[in-house]
Amino acid sequence: MNEFDIKAGGWDQNPMHWDRSVAIAEHIKKLIPLTKEMTALDFGAGTGITSFILKDYLKEITLMDTSLEMLKVINNKIESSGADNLKTLYFDLEKEVYKGITFDLVFNQMVLHHINDLEDIMSKFYSLINPGGFLAIADLYPEDGSFHGKEFTGYKGFDPEELSKLLLKAGFSNIIHRKCYVIDKKVTDNVTKHYNVFLLIANRNAIK
Repeated sequence: MNEFDIKAGGWDQNPMHWDRSVAIAEHIKKLIPLTKEMTALDFGAGTGITSFILKDYLKEITLMDTSLEMLKVINNKIESSGADNLKTLYFDLEKEVYKGITFDLVFNQMVLHHINDLEDIMSKFYSLINPGGFLAIADLYPEDGSFHGKEFTGYKGFDPEELSKLLLKAGFSNIIHRKCYVIDKKVTDNVTKHYNVFLLIANRNAIK
């Protein structure tokens, strides 16, 4: 059982998780021309909050995660809500090559800083997106390491301009980014810090 399996049961009880997803979803809707003909992949979906917010704007969303407990929460929510255009997929894209369907949109939030090989995952994202489709990444701007604590071995946020260079190398274009949310997190009993979150949008060019 990984850390996200342990956190899954209580994830939706944190109001910040909802507020953050609402903010990110609103920016996605403003920056990407979503239609009911589009299919999407929610990579590292967690409990699927963002997908539930966006489900009425898209044809179908596949929610991919490596946490069975997170996916169990999603499946319970799908069953109780009757959201028949959402489906879960247990798959580790970081370690494997996905050979299923491709999508018009791939989106993720607060996932990239857990990924080891950024260049590889960008290439995989590109291969998963249909020509003319979009990638949306929401994550932390560079921070001092206090967000996760000193035991964390992943990335301490990202400079969106540096991230854009990796995306250009992978083949993406029309890259834009903007601040979309601020996380207020209590890091000690007496200290609350503010962590800025960006949303980056990239496009896979249509075949001419």
